[in-house]
Amino acid sequence: MSDTATKRNVKSYACGTADFTDDAGQECYQRHLMYDHVVPSHEASQRERFEAVARSLRDLLTQRWLLTQQTHDQENPKRVYYLSMEFLIGRALSNNIINLGIEPFVRRELQADPRQDWQEVIETEPDAGLGNGGLGRLAACFIESLATLQIPAMGYGLRYEYGIFRQTIENGFQMEQPDHWLAEGDPWEVARPRQTVQIPVGCRFELHDGVLRAAPGHTTHLLGVPYDRPVVGYGGRTINTLRLWGAASPDFFDFGEFSSGDFVGAIVDSILAETVTRVLYPDDSTRAGQALRFVQEYFLVGCSLADIVARFRRGNDDWQMLPEKVAIQMNDTHPAMAVAELMRILLDEAQLGWDEAWDLTVRTLAYTNHTLLPEALEKWPVRFFELVCPRLLEIVFEINRRFLADVQQRYPDDPRRAAGMSLIEEDGERQIRMANLAIVGSHSTNGVAQIHSDLLRTRVVADFAEMFPQRFNNKTNGVTPRRWLLAANRDLAELITESIGDGWVTDLSELRQLLPLADDAAFRQRFWETKQTAKTRFAQWLQTSTGQVVDPNSIFDSQIKRIHEYKRQLLNILHVVVLYNRLRENPALEIPSRTFFFAGKAAPAYQLAKLIIKLINNVGRVIDEDPASAGRIKVAFVPNYNVSLAERLIPASDVSEQISTAGYEASGTGNMKFMMNGALTIGTRDGATIEMAEEAGEENFFLFGLTAQQVADSRGYYNPHWHYQNEPETRAALDLIFGDHFSRDEPGIFTPIREALLDRGDYFMHLADLTSYAQAQQQLGQLYADRDAWTRKAILNVACSGKFSSDRTIAQYAEEIWNAVPCPVAEGDS
Repeated sequence: MSDTATKRNVKSYACGTADFTDDAGQECYQRHLMYDHVVPSHEASQRERFEAVARSLRDLLTQRWLLTQQTHDQENPKRVYYLSMEFLIGRALSNNIINLGIEPFVRRELQADPRQDWQEVIETEPDAGLGNGGLGRLAACFIESLATLQIPAMGYGLRYEYGIFRQTIENGFQMEQPDHWLAEGDPWEVARPRQTVQIPVGCRFELHDGVLRAAPGHTTHLLGVPYDRPVVGYGGRTINTLRLWGAASPDFFDFGEFSSGDFVGAIVDSILAETVTRVLYPDDSTRAGQALRFVQEYFLVGCSLADIVARFRRGNDDWQMLPEKVAIQMNDTHPAMAVAELMRILLDEAQLGWDEAWDLTVRTLAYTNHTLLPEALEKWPVRFFELVCPRLLEIVFEINRRFLADVQQRYPDDPRRAAGMSLIEEDGERQIRMANLAIVGSHSTNGVAQIHSDLLRTRVVADFAEMFPQRFNNKTNGVTPRRWLLAANRDLAELITESIGDGWVTDLSELRQLLPLADDAAFRQRFWETKQTAKTRFAQWLQTSTGQVVDPNSIFDSQIKRIHEYKRQLLNILHVVVLYNRLRENPALEIPSRTFFFAGKAAPAYQLAKLIIKLINNVGRVIDEDPASAGRIKVAFVPNYNVSLAERLIPASDVSEQISTAGYEASGTGNMKFMMNGALTIGTRDGATIEMAEEAGEENFFLFGLTAQQVADSRGYYNPHWHYQNEPETRAALDLIFGDHFSRDEPGIFTPIREALLDRGDYFMHLADLTSYAQAQQQLGQLYADRDAWTRKAILNVACSGKFSSDRTIAQYAEEIWNAVPCPVAEGDS
């Protein structure tokens, strides 16, 4: 799809605005407010008021939602189906209001009631617990862009009842609490029990002496109950659907079993079925947790493929048309079982021959890879397939037999290649390599940043890229500017629109019109004021919600992402300790006041990541108590990181920390959000940060550290002890940490971090980059002292962020992978 076509297809159209008249909106809102909960309107709680607004909006967008579905059914275009285990959609109310173009009316309606505040109503909505990190947030941005670009599409995921977990901090440690985001229901979703799908499971589970055991050979079933949520494109022209599957048992309370005395079996079946979609990311440190995750992936694929095929068959009799009408995108390896499941459908239900079924499968499926970490490429024990889905295992074995025959024919004297490319890992416990399955069974494998795609082809799966060079491509990620600038940063969005018009909302490349304004003193002043307003607003919110007090006049330096060694929150806090040591040694040292924000969750079983959180909090406490540093530097760990927190902190941040070990971050999308909100990036040459620096100029970034090639070349001889012995600031910082300066009441608690950095070789090369990082941080502080120079670079970053819109990314997917085109919905009465 060309840029011109993209612009044409996203012209703002405030669909339904005429329907949102004061009378209609007032009547709808009051009806829901009073009758849904059977309370007088003046006694309604804030939650009840939120639900009234949300349900009023859903009522008013329903006709457009139905019209979108009807148009797609009538036109029978090619449809895109996006399969993802995560959709980190955040709150829906404000986003839907903005995309529908009805914010003025809603504000008037709510402000007419003196008992409520507009912002409080928005914040009553919980963040949907449907994802954890960048993978899920990307999926959420993508489905919004699909709707904005008017591309017929559906997202498929799971309806997790509890999400991942709610994070609290106690004595510096992460504590995990249930995140029951559905406790009061979800006013956006529509249950579709009549479209329930039945999924076979090749075993049943029985209690033996209090232990739950799988009994193979006794096929049972899971029910997949669909719950639909509207996905509103900007302007309201197209409203696509996100379908989430909830698991249930078809045999819930089997009266025959109960009467015969096997009531335990009936209850066990029910509990196990409901457990499938109870929680996002079960603890995979246990065999039971791994098995549950496997069943979740099988359940998602089985339900979604059944639904996709049913939709295809409603308008198409010829199976040969499947790749012409259906594009299925697998978001990482989690839905990779779609390869085997689609083959099963085509072989067993459509009764096609193997070659025909395989051709259709490959041309229908596409795969996005999101990791360069070999250990993150999923592998599932063959035993899991034998117990849960034995027919899929038969198909995988046959795919592998035929594929290895091709490999052998092309590379007859290379057994190493065949062993590495096999879908089955034979060393130790036999496992299915899901990335290999996804690559072999699809026509496209894409990375999500240019460096990631290059490394994927040349290092991670080089043999596959050599065999299938035409299948590999790059699609650099993007984020939706509607949520991450228009909604999240109102002051800056208004300044931009006042200066260059509102075309940037649907064509982010128009931000380049800001380039000359970087040299306009009046514009720089107003830009600076918007940032200061955002910082003050965030500081007030932080104190009210967590009790932490920060100075909005300090540099807000933010690293907000999943806690992981390769993302190197540890490098960040090591630099804070270096800075703290400088102040202890020289209290008269002049440095700009700095607030270092950290936010993110560690997987419950990832003990070292949780210990890094503990170190961050302990360092922050000691710095606050030391007169040499108090008021000059501050560390703030903000708990329970989610979309709503990001929407607050990103607009307020001066500095964006993107400091992963080079060659390990696939792309990043937080880096893009910070850039378009006027933060300057300090980072390694990794992921999409490289492309961001190319757009804005490296002189407007603070880049440091080893390159991906240097990291790779260092393997085998890198010695972290050299940095400890030869870099005084590095040694002093480590001695302070491991000498219990930050853990006087908990001596030795940070020993595992010392072991990771020094005894086990510092795999992610924190010490190799620490000195370079500290130098870049010093340059950053010096620049901040020159307000005009800093603001000019910030404006240039915003102006050059246009490439990183998810609209551009989706337009490329549509043209280059899916061959999908827009299907406009009529603009008449809705």
